[in-house]
Amino acid sequence: MDTVELLLHPVRMRIVHAMHDGRTRTTTELCALLPDVSKATVYRHVGLLADGGLLAVEGEQRVRGSVERRYQLHRDRAVIDAGTAASLSPEDYQRGFAVAMATLLAEFNAYLDRDGADPVADLVGFRQHALWLSRDELTEMIGEMREVITARMTHGPSPERTRHLLSPILFPAETQRPRND
Repeated sequence: MDTVELLLHPVRMRIVHAMHDGRTRTTTELCALLPDVSKATVYRHVGLLADGGLLAVEGEQRVRGSVERRYQLHRDRAVIDAGTAASLSPEDYQRGFAVAMATLLAEFNAYLDRDGADPVADLVGFRQHALWLSRDELTEMIGEMREVITARMTHGPSPERTRHLLSPILFPAETQRPRND
């Protein structure tokens, strides 16, 4: 399975999100992070991600007669690069968007299902804004957003930090119409 196929599945995307902080995790730990997904499903998708080279086995230990593996994400492999993205069809984009939305919905529902979930205190937000932008203005805004987000992606886990999921979505809401002045 290629990287696109591996990433275009909601459970595999959630595993990648859970592993993105650089820590090694066992499948049992991943099951605890994805309590709404069956253990068999998590094990199957961890196996696919490992077979596809996105997860690496970083260690093994015996636990009650079986071998427990610790996995680490190859972050550089868990991306769809610009060249691959450019080669995707509109149907591939449609499928990718559907997977992204299904993943986001599952993550959000898992958050709400946790004991003590408090969207107000946790500063949960979701908004949509319609912006009129020229191509240059759009390119500039995307660059600025990347800078802000990228600067924070290097933050590692710590006692005062909570992992948040940020999912920017951007697309033209209508076609540009020529002006008849």
